[in-house]
Amino acid sequence: MIDVDKAIATSVKTGKVLFGTNNAMRSVKQGRAKLILLASNCPHNVADDITHYAKFSDVPVVIYKGSSIDLGVVCGKSFMVSALTIREPGDSDILKLSETKDESTEESETMSTEETDA
Repeated sequence: MIDVDKAIATSVKTGKVLFGTNNAMRSVKQGRAKLILLASNCPHNVADDITHYAKFSDVPVVIYKGSSIDLGVVCGKSFMVSALTIREPGDSDILKLSETKDESTEESETMSTEETDA
C-alpha cells in the first residue's frame, strides 16, 4: 500500500497538477487528466459532475480521506483544495491509487456475486 499523502506531495513538487474543481472539470472533458483526487467534503453536485464526465474519458476519480483543508496542507498550499488534477505524476507513484481502487472494486463485486450464488 502506498503512502497517499507522500505520493500527493511528490506529484505536486515534481509533476504537473492543477488545483480546483473548475480545472478538474476542464481536464476531464478534454481527456488530459490521468487522475482526479476529490476531497471528502467536495460538494456532492460538483463531485457527481466530475465523476460523470470522468467515466466517459476513462479518468479514475479517487476520494481523498481528508477534507479540502487537509488536501491543501498535503499539497503545501495555504488554501483549501477540493479537487486535485494529476496530469503528469512526476516521480510519484500516485497513479497506483487508481489500480488499487479497481482491484478493491473487483474484489467486492466478486464477493457479492459469490454470495448470491451460494
